[in-house]
Amino acid sequence: MPEEISLRLRDQFSSVSTSQWDALIRADLKGADYDRTLLWRPDEGVTVKPYYRAEDLADLGDARFAAPGAFPFLRGPGVPWVIDDTFDPPGDAIRADAWHDEGATPVEEIAWAVAAGVDRVADRTAQGTSVDEAASSLTFVFAVGSLFFVEIAKLRALRVAWAQAVAAFGPANPDSARARLYVRTARINKSLYDPDTNLLRATTEALSAAIGGCDRLAVEAFGFDQHLAVNVQRILKEESFIDAVADPAGGSYYVEALTDALARAGWAQFQQVEADGGFAAALAGTIATRLAASRAAREAAVSSRRQTLVGVNNYPDLSRKAPASAHLPADAAGAWRLAVPLEAIRNRTLQHVQATGRCPRVLLLTRGDVQMRAARANFCRNFFGCGGFGIEQSDDYADHGADLIVLCSSDPESVPLAEEVCAAVQVPVLVAGNPRDQADALTSAGVKGFVHAGSDMVQTLTFWQDALDM
Repeated sequence: MPEEISLRLRDQFSSVSTSQWDALIRADLKGADYDRTLLWRPDEGVTVKPYYRAEDLADLGDARFAAPGAFPFLRGPGVPWVIDDTFDPPGDAIRADAWHDEGATPVEEIAWAVAAGVDRVADRTAQGTSVDEAASSLTFVFAVGSLFFVEIAKLRALRVAWAQAVAAFGPANPDSARARLYVRTARINKSLYDPDTNLLRATTEALSAAIGGCDRLAVEAFGFDQHLAVNVQRILKEESFIDAVADPAGGSYYVEALTDALARAGWAQFQQVEADGGFAAALAGTIATRLAASRAAREAAVSSRRQTLVGVNNYPDLSRKAPASAHLPADAAGAWRLAVPLEAIRNRTLQHVQATGRCPRVLLLTRGDVQMRAARANFCRNFFGCGGFGIEQSDDYADHGADLIVLCSSDPESVPLAEEVCAAVQVPVLVAGNPRDQADALTSAGVKGFVHAGSDMVQTLTFWQDALDM
């Protein structure tokens, strides 16, 4: 019988300390600020590092070693989730999903859900209901968006925070402190013009919900067929076997640390809600104010393209002229979504086409430096394409028939090109880029505006729709 050989690969590599890793990273940054370059802050009170190690879990306590289905339920219910063909939550459920689709952050969703649940349990126990019955009868409804790992951690963090809140009431059965989570895919990030992209988003969202440990899951069809929505979950179960593993994210340094950070931040904000008078008081004042501010900030981020919404403010499907109409959630038409302002611009273009029989055309005039003209033409194709404009690209403007001409060249070449083109055409001429040193000369040559990475997309597209009498 051959001799057994024990492979201990770990012993063949010398250990590397965190300080050594950081030193290498800082050397590669070549003077760039470490925090500004590599730290990500997706939510207030939470900072995501570029990498995590075992030492980052040192203060997490024993909760991460609890079995699935055991208090404090960090690792999920311990049983596979249930597929729901349609979204139909209990009428008395705590609807954190509504806050998500009004712009709430993951920390706010956790804090407000726990605060609402505590109010419910306190009210029912005051009327004589046992803590166990009051807590175990609650259902929390959450929406899961596109921030894949954040959404996984959000569901795990909510269970930990809720278990801690219920434990303070002294239930007889520890299982009463488990949060029952009904999850659906988000609506805030969906677009009427991008059903295929919506399906891709729904797929990653469903995977986040499954890995995060939901009890029930509904994938909503948003412009794509309902059978595809159901099949997303079937594939996760029947082909990917996600339900065959309890807490697939368990043990990941990143997910465990992010879960703990969200739970701590959510708990701190929940405590602030309680200190300020409880959930009812927050619902009447603070929550509405914070949601309004969040909506405004997120709309500004999409309009300025600091946040990419694929197909909406970048990478548009230029072949799709009309919005999807089939298989939409019942209240989608009146709901606030991030895509709505740009959808309104595309709809305005569509109505103009239907009224006049002609789509407004933008000519991307490419001259000069090969790399710069290609980059700027691609930028403008996406920019004006998101408004539903027809896009053409050429190095010649003779017999162009365009409504707008955008000069795509390098900054040093822009002034002579503008002088040539503006003198020869009768339509507005824009410049791709932001050549501040040449701005006065370009304006004097007849240039009517600039399109660049700092442009507000909604304002710019609306301005040119107005200027073209659309």
